Amino acid sequence: MELIQNTPDLSAYLAADEAIDHDHPVVRETAARLAKEAADSYAYARLAFEFVRDTIPHSQDSGDLRVTWRASDVLEQGTGICYAKAHALTALLRAEDIPTALCYQHLGVVHGLVAVRFNGAWHRQDPRGNKPGVDAQFSLDGERLAFIPEPESNEMDYPVLYAEPHPTVLSVLRAAPDRPYLWKTLPTAL
Repeated sequence: MELIQNTPDLSAYLAADEAIDHDHPVVRETAARLAKEAADSYAYARLAFEFVRDTIPHSQDSGDLRVTWRASDVLEQGTGICYAKAHALTALLRAEDIPTALCYQHLGVVHGLVAVRFNGAWHRQDPRGNKPGVDAQFSLDGERLAFIPEPESNEMDYPVLYAEPHPTVLSVLRAAPDRPYLWKTLPTAL
């Protein structure tokens, strides 16, 4: 699948916004701590991915009822669903000047992940969090995502790489008072 930037300007994939608030002190402190352990930007990207994947539980897996959507809130509260975890990873990567896009899959409902730009190409990564049956890994040598869409079930990868969270995703997250409500309102298409 060819990934398509929704804006040709690569600098858009480094920008901060309300959800990808990489200028927030919590994001900056976390990024600085991780950067100290990394020899280069590739090592940093892997560390940031593993940090979000492994230390911020997916709220459905952990049973956490809180809904987070802003990257700084995800890091501060230590919880989020796939979209929120993608926002946190995007903010951490952009904080260290690594172009990062938000992207999505249709798996019955819309699933959120990211794409990082290295060596002139985009590489999708899924920080959702591993569990039995899910083994997402950071990779620039072929995708190791949490889920592979099944076309016979009308599942698919959306090819568009967004510089900002998709408005449908963001509005659903912002409107949800808790995760059970969010689960009833997850978008089924973009």
